[in-house]
Order: sequence, then structure tokens, then C-alpha cells
Amino acid sequence: MFIRQTTTSNSATGKAYITYRLVASERVGKQVRQCTKLNLGRHFALPKADWPLLCRRLETLLSGQPELCPEPVSATIEALAQRYYAQLVVKTPASTPEADSDNSVKPDSCKQSPAPEFQEVDVTSLELIRPRSVGVEHAGLMALNRLGLPEILADAGLNGIQCSCALGSIIGRLAAPGSELATWGWLREQSALGELLDVDFEGVALNQLYKVSDLLIRHQEQIEQQLFARISDLFHLTTTVTLYDLTNTYFEGEQASNAKAARGHSKEKRSDCVLVTLGLVLDGSGFVRRSRAFAGNVGEAATLEGMLEVLNAPKNATVIMDLGIATEDNVAWLVAHGYRYLVVSRERDRQFDEEHPVVEAITASEEVVRLQRVLSPDGAEVRLYCSSEKRAEKERAMVERFTAQFEQGLTALAAGLSKPRCEKRTEKLWERIGRLKERSHGMGQHYTITLTPDESGAKAVALTWEKTPVVGTLVTHPGVYGHLFITVLAYQAIQAMRRQLKEQGITTSWTGLRDILSVQRRVTATFQQRDGRTLHIRKATVAEPKLLKIYEGLGISTAPGGVKKMVC
Repeated sequence: MFIRQTTTSNSATGKAYITYRLVASERVGKQVRQCTKLNLGRHFALPKADWPLLCRRLETLLSGQPELCPEPVSATIEALAQRYYAQLVVKTPASTPEADSDNSVKPDSCKQSPAPEFQEVDVTSLELIRPRSVGVEHAGLMALNRLGLPEILADAGLNGIQCSCALGSIIGRLAAPGSELATWGWLREQSALGELLDVDFEGVALNQLYKVSDLLIRHQEQIEQQLFARISDLFHLTTTVTLYDLTNTYFEGEQASNAKAARGHSKEKRSDCVLVTLGLVLDGSGFVRRSRAFAGNVGEAATLEGMLEVLNAPKNATVIMDLGIATEDNVAWLVAHGYRYLVVSRERDRQFDEEHPVVEAITASEEVVRLQRVLSPDGAEVRLYCSSEKRAEKERAMVERFTAQFEQGLTALAAGLSKPRCEKRTEKLWERIGRLKERSHGMGQHYTITLTPDESGAKAVALTWEKTPVVGTLVTHPGVYGHLFITVLAYQAIQAMRRQLKEQGITTSWTGLRDILSVQRRVTATFQQRDGRTLHIRKATVAEPKLLKIYEGLGISTAPGGVKKMVC
């Protein structure tokens, strides 16, 4: 083997550039020809003096025979050799009928068993190398293909490598959620997705993932519209229910050039960081109809009208919102525009009258919830009050803990009055009691606190308290409750898979599905043959029963990537 430098030109622009190829001399009949084994691309940066070392190391890996006098190689050369060795094995055509381009499982009557092929090998020479995860990648790629996302991205103007990077970023969010940097590392070092897409992610620069993120945002509206149309067609969705909610995430840098980065109430308890808010409109089945990024300090209630107006939802559609969005103005806007609504009441008092009729319902988590249906005084709204014993137990434990903490604080203040150097001024003591209430998670409202002053009235000689629970709160009514774009695309794929599996009776959460899928690996097995050559076989591990059930539910091959074989 040797590396050849070739000058070629771009067919569209005529501009000349240099590319590199891995070439080997092979005998074809009575002639010896030089055949390109691998295109190393335009950005092959290894110094020319190291090319022979790389080729010798690569030949050693392919032959499976250690050199008698091995020449030390750098970490760079070793990494390149391992990368190109893996590509050479993967480039071999798949030899099983299950490795179909549509990833579908064929009925038993349509499957063709490959002809048996026997090789005499030294079993003690077996080595298993380059394990890479493939299960989540296989299922995620199936879902995105089924949703037509590659075609949608092509319509948006993304070229082949850009589309592959987009799919890689999305599936990376499914398998190992993280930043573009984390996804880049996952694609290069842990995942077999490149094999399924026929892309060498080890040769993809990190900057390409960032550029693809920008492209996706630039075409967000077009992608979302086409994707939801495809989803609606696949699953026969009706746009009668719309759910709207907001969440936020944080940046750990200053983000001075990001106009939407702002400080606000962090739902991840990171008030030390600037935020960006993500608004989502979903249909009743949980698929995203529209998403939009807002400033991190946006008021939830101010976003509803702008998000709904462009959706063209039917006038009798039901809009579901949480407490932060269900203001009087928003409810009035929904009524004026012909929408029905399901919202969390802004009433502060918890209401559940045991004398009214009660209906019991069982939630998806098999929890019993007691329900009461009550008409509003004007008859225009139906109010549903709910009580959960499981939630009640949790809230009673919370009340006990916060109450104990609050009373410990009061006890400490009272004990301090008998110590000579402790604060006794009434004004300062009320300030300390106020701060204690702020830290009490609402428990302070249930106490009547009295400071007994001395004759001057300036200092306190005693502090007493009495617990007086406020009716209609968590204390008296526990258990009563009335309740960013790559990630959005990943969520759509998850919903598509779970919807399809649910039709097959599989209701496992995505976390559970991911745990099962992530077990499967693609591995290269190497054997020394009796004739001195080395046999390289790359295939996926056998799907275990739980994984097999998921693959059958999704209607896809149980052996992602097929079998690749090479003899050197």
C-alpha cells in the first residue's frame, strides 16, 4: 500500500485542488493494477515523511500478523491507521439480505438464507475490536427516515454531508444528550451511526456541526411545517387539541452577542446564568407543531397569541395551558377567537368538598385520582378538582419537614432572648422573623407569632407562636391540585417511535427504550486462516429478547448494518 497525491478539479467551478488516496497494487489475471482502496480526502494533513509508516501500520492491522521488528509510531499515526482500517472493513458490501436500504424486516417467507461459507481458522487467534453502539442509532434513523426528514432537509437546501451531520446531531440527542461538542465526540468515538449513513464522522470537523445547527434554525419554519404535515399523514392526527408550554435552559458563558440571552427565573435552578426560553405548541398526541426561542426573561403570558395565530387551528380546538400562561387576558382572547380551553386554575385556595359526588380515575402510572366536576357560578366553565392520596402523602411529608425547619428557627430566636449578647431589639427581631418566613417554603403563613416587649417597648423579652393553618392550602388540602431546534426534532423522532410501539402494546418510556437499545454493538471479529490470510468480519451483536421485541414493533431489521467481510 502507498498514498498517492492527485490533482483534480471541481466539475462545477473548474477550480483545481489536491486530494489523497490510499492505493494498493493488485494482480488481476496476468496484470498488476493499482487500485484505490480508500479516498483520504482533501484535508489529509499527515506529513509526507510519515506516509510509509502509516501504510505499514495499516498493513499490519489488516494482516493480523505482528511485525518482527515493529517500528514505533506516534499516537496520530496509530489513530489514523485504526480509523482507515475500520473504513476498509466497513466499505465491504453487506452480505446479508437483512441489510436492506429501507431498514425493514422482511417476512420469513421472503427472507433468503445466504449460502453457507466455510473457512478454516485458528479459533485462538480470535480478536474482537472496535465496538460501537448501534441500537439507538438504528431505531432513531428509522424514525427520521419514516418521517421523511432527509427529504425535508434536502428541500431546505442542505447537501449530503450537511444532511448527515444534521441526522447525526439529532440522533446524538436521542442517545447521549449534550452539546455539539459532546455529540461530535460521541459520533467519532462511540457510535456506529457513521456506518449506517456511510459517513466518516472522524473526518467531520466540529465546526460542521455548528454550521448545520445554524442551517436548521434558518429553515426552522419550513422544516416544522413539512415535518408536522408528514406526521399528521402518518398517524392520522386531528388538530382538535393544542398544548402550549414554555421551558428554559441556561448558558454558562456571558453570551454578550446573544440578544435573547437574559436573566430570569431558571426552571433548572441556575439563577446564576443567563437563560433562553423555548416555547412549544404540541398537538394532543404530543407531537410538536411549532417551536420558538424567546428571551430568557420573557413573560409566559405574553407569548400565547403570537404562537397560536399562525397555526390555523380550527376554531373549536381545545387549547391546554399551565398556570403561568392562563391569565384572564389570555383566556378572554381564546374565548373571543372561538377556542375552547383547559387551564390550571389561578385560584389560590385548594377546594375539594367531600360532600360532593366523587369519581375515581386511574392514571397511566396506575395511581388512583379522585375527581369532582363543579360548574362555575356563571355556568360558563367546568371546574375539575382533583385529589391524589399518593400526592397527599408526599405533601404531608413536605409539610412536616418544612414545619420542623420553621419551628427550629423560631425556637432558636426565642432561646437567644435569654442570652446577654444576642439581638433583642424588636425591630431587628421582626426582620429576622421575616427572613425566616421567606425560607420556610410557605409554612410561615400558618403561624401567628407574638413578640412580648419590655417596659420600654424597644426590646423583646419573649417570643411565642401558635400554628393556625390557612384553609385551602397545601397544609389543609394535601394532594389536591388542579396542574430549545435539534432537541425538538429529536423529540419528534421519540414520539414517532413511541406512538408506533404503543400500537404494538409496548408502552415503555424513552429512558427504558434507550437502555434496551443501547446494549447492541457492532464489533469486528478477526481470525487467522490456515492459508496465512486474515479474515475480518464486522456485524452487530445478536438482539436479545427485549430488543428483538422493540425491533419487531418498529418493523426494522434486527441486524443493523448487515455483515461485512474482508480477507487480507
